[in-house]
Amino acid sequence: MSTTDHGTVRPARRTLTPQPGSAFTRFVSDGYVTTWRNIKKIVRVPDILVFTLIQPIMFVLLFTFVFGSSIAVEGEDYTSFLMAGIFAQTIVFGSTYSGSAMAQDLKDGIIDRFRTLPMNGSAVLIGRTVGDLAINVLSLIVMMLTGFIVGWRVESSVLDFFAGVGLLLLFSYAFSWVMAFLGLIVRSPEVINNASFLILFPATFISNAFVPSENLPGPLRVFAEWNPVSALVQAVRELFGNAPTSSGSTASWPLEHPVVYVLMFTVAMFLVFVPLSVRRFTTLSR
Repeated sequence: MSTTDHGTVRPARRTLTPQPGSAFTRFVSDGYVTTWRNIKKIVRVPDILVFTLIQPIMFVLLFTFVFGSSIAVEGEDYTSFLMAGIFAQTIVFGSTYSGSAMAQDLKDGIIDRFRTLPMNGSAVLIGRTVGDLAINVLSLIVMMLTGFIVGWRVESSVLDFFAGVGLLLLFSYAFSWVMAFLGLIVRSPEVINNASFLILFPATFISNAFVPSENLPGPLRVFAEWNPVSALVQAVRELFGNAPTSSGSTASWPLEHPVVYVLMFTVAMFLVFVPLSVRRFTTLSR
Protein backbone atom coordinates (compact mmCIF):
# COMPACT_ATOMS: atom_id res chain seq x y z
CA MET A 1 0.00 0.00 0.00
CA SER A 2 1.06 3.61 -0.54
CA THR A 3 -0.28 7.08 0.30
CA THR A 4 -0.73 10.15 -1.87
CA ASP A 5 0.03 13.76 -0.95
CA HIS A 6 -3.59 14.17 0.17
CA GLY A 7 -3.35 11.26 2.59
CA THR A 8 -5.52 8.84 0.61
CA VAL A 9 -4.48 5.23 0.45
CA ARG A 10 -4.04 3.51 -2.86
CA PRO A 11 -3.04 -0.08 -3.57
CA ALA A 12 0.49 -0.80 -4.61
CA ARG A 13 1.01 -1.72 -8.23
CA ARG A 14 1.26 -5.47 -8.77
CA THR A 15 4.15 -6.84 -10.74
CA LEU A 16 3.67 -10.05 -12.69
CA THR A 17 6.33 -12.60 -12.01
CA PRO A 18 7.53 -14.30 -15.20
CA GLN A 19 6.66 -17.98 -15.35
CA PRO A 20 9.68 -20.31 -15.09
CA GLY A 21 10.89 -22.27 -18.10
CA SER A 22 10.68 -21.68 -21.82
CA ALA A 23 7.48 -21.18 -23.78
CA PHE A 24 7.67 -24.77 -25.03
CA THR A 25 8.12 -26.31 -21.57
CA ARG A 26 5.25 -24.22 -20.21
CA PHE A 27 3.08 -25.38 -23.12
CA VAL A 28 3.94 -29.03 -22.43
CA SER A 29 3.33 -28.59 -18.71
CA ASP A 30 -0.02 -26.86 -19.24
CA GLY A 31 -1.04 -29.52 -21.75
CA TYR A 32 -0.20 -32.26 -19.26
CA VAL A 33 -2.22 -30.57 -16.51
CA THR A 34 -5.33 -30.12 -18.66
CA THR A 35 -5.03 -33.66 -20.03
CA TRP A 36 -4.81 -35.09 -16.52
CA ARG A 37 -7.80 -32.97 -15.51
CA ASN A 38 -9.91 -34.55 -18.27
CA ILE A 39 -8.75 -38.07 -17.41
CA LYS A 40 -9.55 -37.53 -13.71
CA LYS A 41 -13.00 -36.31 -14.72
CA ILE A 42 -13.60 -39.64 -16.48
CA VAL A 43 -12.49 -41.53 -13.38
CA ARG A 44 -14.74 -39.47 -11.13
CA VAL A 45 -17.72 -39.86 -13.49
CA PRO A 46 -17.41 -43.53 -14.48
CA ASP A 47 -20.78 -43.49 -16.25
CA ILE A 48 -19.05 -41.82 -19.21
CA LEU A 49 -16.54 -44.62 -19.53
CA VAL A 50 -19.02 -47.44 -18.88
CA PHE A 51 -21.46 -46.40 -21.60
CA THR A 52 -18.61 -45.60 -23.98
CA LEU A 53 -17.26 -49.14 -23.61
CA ILE A 54 -20.66 -50.88 -23.72
CA GLN A 55 -21.48 -49.48 -27.17
CA PRO A 56 -18.67 -51.25 -29.08
CA ILE A 57 -19.44 -54.53 -27.31
CA MET A 58 -23.08 -54.20 -28.34
CA PHE A 59 -22.17 -53.51 -31.98
CA VAL A 60 -19.78 -56.47 -32.16
CA LEU A 61 -22.35 -58.89 -30.75
CA LEU A 62 -25.24 -57.45 -32.73
CA PHE A 63 -23.60 -57.59 -36.14
CA THR A 64 -21.83 -60.89 -35.51
CA PHE A 65 -24.77 -62.93 -34.25
CA VAL A 66 -27.79 -61.11 -35.76
CA PHE A 67 -26.58 -60.00 -39.21
CA GLY A 68 -23.52 -62.17 -39.69
CA SER A 69 -25.41 -65.17 -41.03
CA SER A 70 -27.25 -63.00 -43.58
CA ILE A 71 -24.23 -61.20 -45.07
CA ALA A 72 -21.78 -63.14 -47.23
CA VAL A 73 -18.29 -61.85 -47.94
CA GLU A 74 -16.27 -63.60 -50.61
CA GLY A 75 -12.96 -64.95 -49.34
CA GLU A 76 -13.30 -63.93 -45.68
CA ASP A 77 -15.29 -64.83 -42.58
CA TYR A 78 -17.80 -62.09 -41.80
CA THR A 79 -16.59 -61.67 -38.22
CA SER A 80 -13.06 -60.94 -39.45
CA PHE A 81 -14.47 -58.64 -42.13
CA LEU A 82 -16.66 -56.85 -39.60
CA MET A 83 -14.13 -56.01 -36.88
CA ALA A 84 -12.21 -53.32 -38.80
CA GLY A 85 -15.53 -51.59 -39.51
CA ILE A 86 -16.47 -51.70 -35.82
CA PHE A 87 -13.05 -50.33 -34.88
CA ALA A 88 -13.38 -47.40 -37.30
CA GLN A 89 -16.97 -46.61 -36.36
CA THR A 90 -16.25 -46.62 -32.63
CA ILE A 91 -13.19 -44.39 -32.73
CA VAL A 92 -14.99 -41.90 -35.00
CA PHE A 93 -18.03 -41.83 -32.73
CA GLY A 94 -15.74 -41.58 -29.68
CA SER A 95 -14.05 -38.52 -31.13
CA THR A 96 -17.33 -36.60 -31.00
CA TYR A 97 -16.94 -36.39 -27.23
CA SER A 98 -14.30 -33.69 -27.80
CA GLY A 99 -16.94 -31.41 -29.26
CA SER A 100 -19.69 -32.04 -26.73
CA ALA A 101 -17.27 -31.80 -23.77
CA MET A 102 -15.77 -28.57 -25.08
CA ALA A 103 -19.24 -27.11 -25.53
CA GLN A 104 -20.17 -28.24 -22.01
CA ASP A 105 -17.06 -26.59 -20.53
CA LEU A 106 -17.97 -23.35 -22.29
CA LYS A 107 -21.53 -23.56 -21.04
CA ASP A 108 -20.44 -24.26 -17.44
CA GLY A 109 -17.88 -21.46 -17.41
CA ILE A 110 -14.85 -23.74 -16.99
CA ILE A 111 -13.14 -22.15 -19.99
CA ASP A 112 -13.64 -18.71 -18.40
CA ARG A 113 -11.78 -19.93 -15.32
CA PHE A 114 -8.93 -21.21 -17.49
CA ARG A 115 -8.64 -17.76 -19.05
CA THR A 116 -7.86 -16.21 -15.68
CA LEU A 117 -4.85 -18.48 -15.20
CA PRO A 118 -1.34 -17.81 -16.55
CA MET A 119 -1.47 -20.73 -18.97
CA ASN A 120 -1.20 -21.36 -22.68
CA GLY A 121 -4.67 -21.30 -24.20
CA SER A 122 -3.78 -23.96 -26.76
CA ALA A 123 -3.00 -26.36 -23.92
CA VAL A 124 -6.71 -26.49 -23.12
CA LEU A 125 -7.38 -27.89 -26.59
CA ILE A 126 -4.46 -30.31 -26.30
CA GLY A 127 -5.77 -31.59 -22.98
CA ARG A 128 -9.27 -32.01 -24.36
CA THR A 129 -8.24 -33.98 -27.45
CA VAL A 130 -5.54 -36.11 -25.78
CA GLY A 131 -7.90 -36.98 -22.93
CA ASP A 132 -10.46 -38.23 -25.42
CA LEU A 133 -7.75 -40.17 -27.23
CA ALA A 134 -7.26 -42.13 -23.99
CA ILE A 135 -10.94 -43.11 -24.10
CA ASN A 136 -10.52 -44.38 -27.66
CA VAL A 137 -7.51 -46.45 -26.59
CA LEU A 138 -9.62 -48.15 -23.93
CA SER A 139 -12.46 -48.67 -26.42
CA LEU A 140 -10.10 -50.35 -28.87
CA ILE A 141 -8.80 -52.69 -26.17
CA VAL A 142 -12.33 -53.68 -25.15
CA MET A 143 -13.39 -54.21 -28.78
CA MET A 144 -10.37 -56.36 -29.55
CA LEU A 145 -10.97 -58.54 -26.52
CA THR A 146 -14.64 -58.90 -27.49
CA GLY A 147 -13.70 -59.69 -31.08
CA PHE A 148 -11.22 -62.31 -29.93
CA ILE A 149 -13.97 -63.99 -27.92
CA VAL A 150 -16.34 -64.17 -30.93
CA GLY A 151 -13.65 -65.55 -33.24
CA TRP A 152 -11.75 -62.61 -34.72
CA ARG A 153 -8.03 -63.10 -35.21
CA VAL A 154 -5.17 -60.96 -36.53
CA GLU A 155 -3.64 -62.75 -39.52
CA SER A 156 -0.66 -60.48 -40.12
CA SER A 157 2.62 -59.60 -38.45
CA VAL A 158 2.98 -57.82 -35.12
CA LEU A 159 4.38 -54.76 -36.91
CA ASP A 160 1.37 -54.56 -39.23
CA PHE A 161 -0.97 -54.97 -36.28
CA PHE A 162 0.53 -52.02 -34.41
CA ALA A 163 0.56 -50.00 -37.62
CA GLY A 164 -3.18 -50.61 -37.96
CA VAL A 165 -3.82 -49.59 -34.35
CA GLY A 166 -1.68 -46.48 -34.80
CA LEU A 167 -3.60 -45.51 -37.94
CA LEU A 168 -6.91 -45.83 -36.12
CA LEU A 169 -5.74 -43.67 -33.22
CA LEU A 170 -4.13 -41.08 -35.49
CA PHE A 171 -7.36 -40.68 -37.47
CA SER A 172 -9.41 -40.46 -34.26
CA TYR A 173 -7.11 -37.79 -32.82
CA ALA A 174 -7.30 -35.70 -35.99
CA PHE A 175 -11.09 -36.01 -36.03
CA SER A 176 -11.18 -34.89 -32.38
CA TRP A 177 -9.84 -31.53 -33.53
CA VAL A 178 -12.71 -31.25 -36.02
CA MET A 179 -15.22 -31.85 -33.25
CA ALA A 180 -13.40 -29.54 -30.82
CA PHE A 181 -13.69 -26.73 -33.36
CA LEU A 182 -17.42 -27.40 -33.75
CA GLY A 183 -17.77 -27.38 -29.96
CA LEU A 184 -16.14 -23.95 -29.79
CA ILE A 185 -18.54 -22.62 -32.42
CA VAL A 186 -21.83 -24.09 -31.24
CA ARG A 187 -21.33 -23.97 -27.43
CA SER A 188 -24.28 -26.33 -26.90
CA PRO A 189 -23.68 -30.02 -26.15
CA GLU A 190 -27.17 -30.93 -27.34
CA VAL A 191 -26.66 -29.32 -30.74
CA ILE A 192 -23.23 -30.95 -31.13
CA ASN A 193 -24.62 -34.42 -30.39
CA ASN A 194 -27.52 -34.07 -32.80
CA ALA A 195 -25.52 -32.48 -35.60
CA SER A 196 -22.60 -34.90 -35.36
CA PHE A 197 -24.78 -37.99 -35.66
CA LEU A 198 -26.46 -36.57 -38.75
CA ILE A 199 -22.99 -36.54 -40.32
CA LEU A 200 -21.42 -39.63 -38.78
CA PHE A 201 -24.19 -42.12 -39.42
CA PRO A 202 -24.06 -41.68 -43.22
CA ALA A 203 -20.24 -41.57 -43.09
CA THR A 204 -20.00 -44.89 -41.26
CA PHE A 205 -22.95 -46.79 -42.70
CA ILE A 206 -22.53 -45.66 -46.33
CA SER A 207 -19.12 -47.25 -46.41
CA ASN A 208 -17.49 -50.65 -46.57
CA ALA A 209 -17.57 -50.99 -42.78
CA PHE A 210 -20.38 -53.54 -42.67
CA VAL A 211 -20.89 -54.65 -46.29
CA PRO A 212 -18.53 -54.64 -49.29
CA SER A 213 -18.78 -51.35 -51.17
CA GLU A 214 -19.36 -53.18 -54.48
CA ASN A 215 -22.71 -54.38 -53.09
CA LEU A 216 -24.04 -50.81 -52.88
CA PRO A 217 -26.07 -49.21 -55.70
CA GLY A 218 -24.44 -46.69 -58.07
CA PRO A 219 -24.30 -43.28 -56.29
CA LEU A 220 -23.92 -44.84 -52.85
CA ARG A 221 -21.07 -47.00 -54.11
CA VAL A 222 -19.19 -43.95 -55.43
CA PHE A 223 -19.69 -42.15 -52.11
CA ALA A 224 -18.53 -45.21 -50.18
CA GLU A 225 -15.41 -45.68 -52.29
CA TRP A 226 -14.25 -42.08 -51.72
CA ASN A 227 -15.40 -41.99 -48.11
CA PRO A 228 -12.34 -41.63 -45.80
CA VAL A 229 -14.00 -43.98 -43.32
CA SER A 230 -14.04 -46.67 -46.04
CA ALA A 231 -10.35 -46.09 -46.68
CA LEU A 232 -9.62 -46.34 -42.96
CA VAL A 233 -11.55 -49.61 -42.73
CA GLN A 234 -9.82 -51.01 -45.81
CA ALA A 235 -6.39 -50.01 -44.52
CA VAL A 236 -7.01 -51.66 -41.15
CA ARG A 237 -8.32 -54.83 -42.82
CA GLU A 238 -5.18 -55.08 -44.91
CA LEU A 239 -2.86 -54.37 -41.98
CA PHE A 240 -4.67 -56.92 -39.80
CA GLY A 241 -4.76 -59.49 -42.60
CA ASN A 242 -8.56 -59.53 -42.73
CA ALA A 243 -9.14 -58.16 -46.24
CA PRO A 244 -11.39 -60.36 -48.44
CA THR A 245 -9.97 -61.75 -51.69
CA SER A 246 -12.32 -59.63 -53.81
CA SER A 247 -11.26 -56.41 -52.11
CA GLY A 248 -9.75 -53.74 -54.34
CA SER A 249 -10.26 -55.58 -57.64
CA THR A 250 -12.81 -53.08 -58.91
CA ALA A 251 -12.31 -50.39 -56.29
CA SER A 252 -11.45 -46.72 -56.72
CA TRP A 253 -8.04 -45.17 -56.03
CA PRO A 254 -8.73 -44.53 -52.29
CA LEU A 255 -9.49 -48.21 -51.69
CA GLU A 256 -6.54 -49.35 -53.76
CA HIS A 257 -4.21 -47.08 -51.72
CA PRO A 258 -6.08 -46.84 -48.40
CA VAL A 259 -3.14 -46.08 -46.12
CA VAL A 260 -1.95 -43.21 -48.31
CA TYR A 261 -5.48 -41.81 -48.63
CA VAL A 262 -6.10 -41.97 -44.87
CA LEU A 263 -2.78 -40.26 -44.11
CA MET A 264 -3.54 -37.52 -46.66
CA PHE A 265 -6.99 -36.95 -45.16
CA THR A 266 -5.59 -36.99 -41.61
CA VAL A 267 -2.90 -34.43 -42.43
CA ALA A 268 -5.56 -32.24 -44.07
CA MET A 269 -7.69 -32.34 -40.91
CA PHE A 270 -4.70 -31.32 -38.78
CA LEU A 271 -3.69 -28.50 -41.12
CA VAL A 272 -7.20 -27.07 -41.29
CA PHE A 273 -8.77 -27.62 -37.89
CA VAL A 274 -5.87 -27.22 -35.46
CA PRO A 275 -5.25 -23.58 -36.51
CA LEU A 276 -8.99 -22.91 -36.71
CA SER A 277 -9.53 -24.30 -33.21
CA VAL A 278 -6.62 -22.34 -31.71
CA ARG A 279 -7.76 -19.15 -33.44
CA ARG A 280 -11.34 -19.63 -32.28
CA PHE A 281 -10.23 -20.28 -28.70
CA THR A 282 -8.00 -17.18 -28.77
CA THR A 283 -10.90 -15.09 -30.06
CA LEU A 284 -13.12 -16.33 -27.27
CA SER A 285 -10.43 -15.44 -24.75
CA ARG A 286 -10.43 -11.76 -25.61
